[in-house]
Amino acid sequence: MVTLPRLVIAAPASGHGKTTIATGLMAALSARGCAVSGHKVGPDYIDPGYHALATGRPGRNLDPHLVGEERLVPLLLHGARGADVAIVEGVMGLYDGQLGADGWASTAHVASVLDAPVVLVVDVSHASRSVAAVVQGMRSFDPRVRIAGVVLNKAGSVRHSDEVRRAIGELRPALPVLGVLHRDAGVEAPSRHLGLVPADEREESAAALARLSDQITTCIDLDAVVEIARSAPDLAGAPWDPVAELAHVSHRPPVEPCSGRPAVTSCDVAPLATRTQDVAEDVLRSGGHGDRPAERPVIAMAGGRAFTFRYAETEELLVAAGCDVVTFDPLTDDSLPPGTTGLHLGGGFPEVHAGDLAANAPLRRAIADAVVAGMPTVAECAGLLYLCQTLDDRPMTGVLAAHAAMTPRLTLGYRTVTAAYDNLLGRVGETVTGHEFHRTAVSPAAGAAPAWVLPGRGNDSEGSGEGFAEASVHASYVHVHWAGHPQLAARFAEAARHYAGRGDHARAGGHRAEATAPRPPASPPASRQADPEERLRHHGDVEAVDGLVDLAVNVVDEAWPPWLERALLDGLTRSRRYPDAAPARQGVATQHGLDSEQVLVTAGAAEAFTLIARLRPWRHPLVVHPQFTEPDVALRNAGHRPSHVLCRADDGFAFDPREVPERADLVIIGNPTNPTGVLHPADHIRALLRPHRLVVVDEAFMDTVPGEPESLVSAGIPGLLVVRSLTKQWALPGIRAGHLTGDAATVAGLHALQTPWSVSAPAVTATIACCSPEARAETARRTERTGEHRALLEAGLDDLAIAHQPSRASFVLARTGVGVREALRAAGFAVRRGDTFPGLDESWVRIAVREPVTTRRLLAALRACDTSRATSQDAADTTAVVP
Repeated sequence: MVTLPRLVIAAPASGHGKTTIATGLMAALSARGCAVSGHKVGPDYIDPGYHALATGRPGRNLDPHLVGEERLVPLLLHGARGADVAIVEGVMGLYDGQLGADGWASTAHVASVLDAPVVLVVDVSHASRSVAAVVQGMRSFDPRVRIAGVVLNKAGSVRHSDEVRRAIGELRPALPVLGVLHRDAGVEAPSRHLGLVPADEREESAAALARLSDQITTCIDLDAVVEIARSAPDLAGAPWDPVAELAHVSHRPPVEPCSGRPAVTSCDVAPLATRTQDVAEDVLRSGGHGDRPAERPVIAMAGGRAFTFRYAETEELLVAAGCDVVTFDPLTDDSLPPGTTGLHLGGGFPEVHAGDLAANAPLRRAIADAVVAGMPTVAECAGLLYLCQTLDDRPMTGVLAAHAAMTPRLTLGYRTVTAAYDNLLGRVGETVTGHEFHRTAVSPAAGAAPAWVLPGRGNDSEGSGEGFAEASVHASYVHVHWAGHPQLAARFAEAARHYAGRGDHARAGGHRAEATAPRPPASPPASRQADPEERLRHHGDVEAVDGLVDLAVNVVDEAWPPWLERALLDGLTRSRRYPDAAPARQGVATQHGLDSEQVLVTAGAAEAFTLIARLRPWRHPLVVHPQFTEPDVALRNAGHRPSHVLCRADDGFAFDPREVPERADLVIIGNPTNPTGVLHPADHIRALLRPHRLVVVDEAFMDTVPGEPESLVSAGIPGLLVVRSLTKQWALPGIRAGHLTGDAATVAGLHALQTPWSVSAPAVTATIACCSPEARAETARRTERTGEHRALLEAGLDDLAIAHQPSRASFVLARTGVGVREALRAAGFAVRRGDTFPGLDESWVRIAVREPVTTRRLLAALRACDTSRATSQDAADTTAVVP
């Protein structure tokens, strides 16, 4: 049993003066020589800041939603270790808690768990005798709550307060009035859009607090208050111990990749079980200071006026996990603390200080470089905003492909969220409690993978993604109290330890992307004298071997949506029978406003080109290049030798239909083309139509272009075929799902050549699913995201003075220079060779669009290739490589 004098300061509702009275009592008792421990019910960050100013000890929160009811007493005892008295400030009205939960997480709930007496603060400015009725009702509402005294606040006069005193004195059993405060605006903290202004932001806070302390000492019977606190019974339990908490966290390692990326093995917390006792206890004894052992991770924690929101236990858990925590101020510091291996950006008011944050360009660049280099980074609310491209149109660090702005709407409430993917902090399926509190919005609302999934509401049973999460970045609006979820601290600490072990942090001011990716297996560079026929058969997947970041294969790296995954599983179940492609054919026809006879479902675009090559005895087939080489291979396999029309880089790879000779009876063109990303006007393609000619448009990447402008998939024009594929947008290369549309007669001829049941059952069900309204909505989201991420890549190439072709697709063609592809490979990145495309040479590479963290790492690696790139600028003009 532990003896701890304690009391709870509560009120009938918000606005009665709980913070004023609670903070004043803390300051007044401290001035008398008492060691006071200040606590706050609920998730509030601002009030604990005033408590800390009043007591000289960290202000702490007690919230059963955030930390679990079972941790309330241990956390109180931990925070009050060595204190003479603990004062707990309530939240809202005494009995107001989580909506729909019958008072859960209310002040009354916490007071009952702590077995603490309650002092009720009542604003009497608009009533007199009625105050007694309010007090009596509050006292009798729940017999488990013991209201032991009343403080009257904002009395208008002595006569007024005496009237209230007499009314309360008539109550039975008797209830003492501990004191009266009259109106005095000089002791009220100013407020703004999210409540009180934090103490750290008020230069006059100390003076106001001293004045409040004097007033409380004069107006309130402090001896009576202390006697009420001493009336609290002894508590059963032991103080919260971060070392013990970490020793019992879940050691479940990552299960699934985060949105298709490598599992976050560096964040596995299993090693902590063996390190906790022999490392963390020594750290705690020393207070986290003194000599730092080798390879001890350094966590840079944002502080200062813009980042005031954080729980004291977060730092204590990180120290217990073997980290050093160093606070830095994003408003004034121009670099991260020396040796930083992890970054924690908590909450606060960056919107208030956006101009000053934007003006500190050196630190913004340092943080961007650190995140690009793979430094583990956790950002909550304000930290999320700071990682965005802009905040209210002012530049931030630019790590995330998102923009933030103030809104008139307040988002406030408890949250219970789930991790949809393995990432830096979460494990797939893991549920965490937290809260949101902001008047800003981030667009887009989610990144490559969401940090959390919020529960569905109404018809949205699947919920919605929130925030951004990658293997080394976790950014979210949701504030989480890590004392309630210590595994998050453990994973973050282990990720920082892993990063420290790589030694990247030692490069002051120059994080190098090549050090952030594992070295690939030895592989000789492609021969510059490779046979032209071999180049035609080259595919990007041979470049993206294990150990390399895949920027070579143009398959979107997002996970399958749940509806698509269900369709694929349904197709697998249906694979016990021969597949019937008719429903998929009808689905495509309905989507594009065609008759089913105008659609043929194929085993990917490759089968479509094979069928086209065999359709007629073509005399003069022609392929417009640069373009993917599957049509050339299909034609050559069918005994044809196609000619080429080459679009030139100096013309922006624009296509002029006048360059196609009249004799051409088959013309194949990509739109948007691979690898240039150029979107040709539909009128230029229609200009190719002739009575003797079949025009084939490869629109495999059209679904990555918002709104699909210039598409001819719904045209149904005689002599025109459009080939589509599900491979790129829906990450289905192994399923081989595609289709073509055109006039019924040509489609019938192709159908007659098709091998029976060539389209698998999973491809059929996937095709049907990708024609659904859910697919259209998801396509719109993905194309918008792709455009934003592509803009980031193109802007970075511009900054590096790397020539590139403006793209409308999910890739960018860049002239990085001879030898740069090999250098990138050595740095851990696979990009697509340019010289395997007719019309391009070795100085070109094609780069798949990926999420911002990967893009920034690539750009950092390219920055290291200046010498090779300079060599490329003297290279010869683009030449054809296929005879």
